[in-house]
Amino acid sequence: MTKVLQIILYPVSLLYGLVMQIRNLLFDLRILPSIQFKTPVISVGNLSYGGTGKTPQIEYLIKLLHPPYFVATLSRGYGRKSNGFIVASKRSNVKYIGDEPMQVLKKFEKIKVAVDEKRQRGIFNLLKKFPDLDVVLLDDAFQHRYVKPGISILMTDYGLLYPDDYVLPSGTLREFKSGASRADIIVVTKTPKIFSPITRRRILEDLRPAPHQRVYFSFIKYDDPRPVFETTSQPFPAKVTNILLFTGIANDYPLREHLARLCSELVVVHFADHHSYKTHDIEEVLKKYHDLPTLKKVIVTTEKDMVRLKSPEISAILKNLPVYYVPIEVDFHGTDKEKFDKEIIEYVKKN
Repeated sequence: MTKVLQIILYPVSLLYGLVMQIRNLLFDLRILPSIQFKTPVISVGNLSYGGTGKTPQIEYLIKLLHPPYFVATLSRGYGRKSNGFIVASKRSNVKYIGDEPMQVLKKFEKIKVAVDEKRQRGIFNLLKKFPDLDVVLLDDAFQHRYVKPGISILMTDYGLLYPDDYVLPSGTLREFKSGASRADIIVVTKTPKIFSPITRRRILEDLRPAPHQRVYFSFIKYDDPRPVFETTSQPFPAKVTNILLFTGIANDYPLREHLARLCSELVVVHFADHHSYKTHDIEEVLKKYHDLPTLKKVIVTTEKDMVRLKSPEISAILKNLPVYYVPIEVDFHGTDKEKFDKEIIEYVKKN
């Protein structure tokens, strides 16, 4: 977005931010009710509109807590074609529960994955259905204030920290930056693997955390690309000239940087976040792929996009091509991992 357009849209941003500020004030004054559950509830969210790495952070928490704890995740299931409270099962698909819950379901079969656009109702239903639950992880719930979590984790992208952003539509923030004060933990995501103490201090000065807040710094770890379809039996080639990357996520810049190191030329086709792929989208991708002037070429997508490619009509087009996805996970720098893990485990254990 250009500076001129940002200036033109700024009055609209002020109005939108003011509406959200009034809403937050109504919760702060308890005019709008917020419930805190006896069962531990951990919320992961952000001030911005997507792209901070919430789902990998949820997966990190699952690995940290399960086992020994009985864990459930709850999200609204963005983009699903269903409504209300649903507990995912082996028969669930992307259209029924959404792409991010589907990704979590495929990786963690022993936990409960649920969706509900009303988080308070969703937690009540989860606890009624599974009274032995030890902890509920709320995905993308920072603005869902009808539930007061025991720990609220606020994510902010290293590439665009919330102090440097603006409220929609002139920026990507869902509310004024002052809303960050509700967080117990702030996680700066997608930082470089080599991360200097000077950069850490500079970011802390920009964030200005309150005395009650802890700030941790995480980075992305990439695993080797894996075939999307079982018909692609060949492992990812050691030497590849061209990679065609297509994504439907908010921020794919870290993945672009990673893949650029694995090839001579990276070609990118970018769709909107949570894009629901149609056959004409895939035909657009294939045209660019076939136009690449080399035999040493592959198609790569993200782990979140991968679960959206399993429909019969799309599988039929792609299944005999070298299509891979890149598994990712998050980790923390230095002593941040030990401190973060200890804080989460102690909260769940105590409650």
